[in-house]
Amino acid sequence: MPDHDDFRALFTQLKAEMQKAIVGYDELLSDVLVAIFSGGHVLLEGVPGLGKTYLVRILSQVVGLEPGRVQCTPDLMPADILGTHIVGEDEKGHRTLRYEKGPVFKNLLLVDEINRATPKTQAALLEVMQERCVTTGGERHLVPEPFLVLATQNPMEMEGTYPLPEAQLDRFMFKIKVPFPDLDSLVEISRRTTGFAEPKLANMTNGPQLMELQKKLSHMPVADPVAHYASRLILSTHPEQPDAIPEVKRYVSYGASPRGLQALIRGARVWAAIHGATAVSTDDIRAIAHVSLRHRIILNFEGEAGQVKVDDIITKLLDQVKTPAQQAA
Repeated sequence: MPDHDDFRALFTQLKAEMQKAIVGYDELLSDVLVAIFSGGHVLLEGVPGLGKTYLVRILSQVVGLEPGRVQCTPDLMPADILGTHIVGEDEKGHRTLRYEKGPVFKNLLLVDEINRATPKTQAALLEVMQERCVTTGGERHLVPEPFLVLATQNPMEMEGTYPLPEAQLDRFMFKIKVPFPDLDSLVEISRRTTGFAEPKLANMTNGPQLMELQKKLSHMPVADPVAHYASRLILSTHPEQPDAIPEVKRYVSYGASPRGLQALIRGARVWAAIHGATAVSTDDIRAIAHVSLRHRIILNFEGEAGQVKVDDIITKLLDQVKTPAQQAA
């Protein structure tokens, strides 16, 4: 395990450095950094103009990762992001094929408006996210480590979009909603961003250091009762369970997968370390439940038609599923 005070100090410094350029979004920045230290991919959802793309650029500067970017459009092809073989000539004048790597071969990849890419391109990208390699022409090319994807999507615009299938959404560790700024934040944005000078940001860490921290944080102890609580929380999202709450039975078609449980445990480990704990507690599980599960609970037709909010269902589940302490009482 990393030294608790050192890690907490680094996390605070990273957040403070990012807030030199980004106004507000305290909770959002915490969630993104938790995902980064957990080694997970993030889906950012929000309307245009909220700074999602800018956030990723600032993150790459502060964390010290080489950034890449893909702007998704309906005509984007898998080769545009994975790379392709190009015909060239060697020193003897013979024609050869060489592999030209695509933008996925970066440490921190921004995929802007992912729901504008066709299913074929989405599938190619999400395969790389899972396998962390590209196979083309019989050759296997590993992407650099660490490899993290931050994708953005606009929840309001539907024309010319291809919503991500549930199985592909599941590849993202967290789904984070980017809220609209409040009045004070808007005023501060007007002060900071209407000039020509950009803030000077310090590089607080780098790729090898980040990977070392990820490895050490993965050894944070998780007691059996806490693992049981997280597992019961996952089972409670499934409508076929006999003790499922009425809202889940009525509005949910499919519940969270085992990847949801992995996201809960991995994220809770980092959350616990941020707050100086030496082991994961149920409070840490609860703290990251919404970002871990909101994209993994699929509503049925009645839920969609009634505009039921998945976040409200997760809140009710957190109220209903008993913690080990409540069970012992």
